[in-house]
Amino acid sequence: MSERAALLRGIRVWLAVFVVCLVLSGVTAFPLVTELHWLEDLLESSASPAPEHMPALVEWVARVREGLDATDEQYPFVLYGTDWLAFAHLVIAVAFYGPYRDPVRNIWVVEFGMIACAGIIPLALICGPIRGIPFWWSVIDMSFGVFGVIPLYAVRRRIKRLEALTAPVPARQPAPSAT
Repeated sequence: MSERAALLRGIRVWLAVFVVCLVLSGVTAFPLVTELHWLEDLLESSASPAPEHMPALVEWVARVREGLDATDEQYPFVLYGTDWLAFAHLVIAVAFYGPYRDPVRNIWVVEFGMIACAGIIPLALICGPIRGIPFWWSVIDMSFGVFGVIPLYAVRRRIKRLEALTAPVPARQPAPSAT
């Protein structure tokens, strides 16, 4: 396999991993109420070590579930916002088809994704406290940006190497004549 083909394959594998994770994080925003019930049941099951070892997590999940239940019961239209959040994840995932198809030409999509990953950190640090989110939960949110940038950074490095391999070689200029 040529170096160019190996780079292209590596780019596509990393992009596929990133897109799958982006789609999964988006799709899970649709059934939030149901998911929170499942999570609470799991955390409070007799086999779970969470109540003993992570009581703050159990308490936080119960509080979030109560809030979502109340919102779903009295103001279900508010949850429409999380439907749009899910849709945005899916739309952004589609944008990564560009670098999958033509990485060098569409490197800007990868760089945009890296900027978005970096933007998660100030968002969590600013909006988390404003919304009463526990700091440890903001750290979990920030981890999406940290872990999201890893495959994108790997893709960007490979695209730059691919670009160097495919760059046209400048034509040789004839030596000036000595007259």
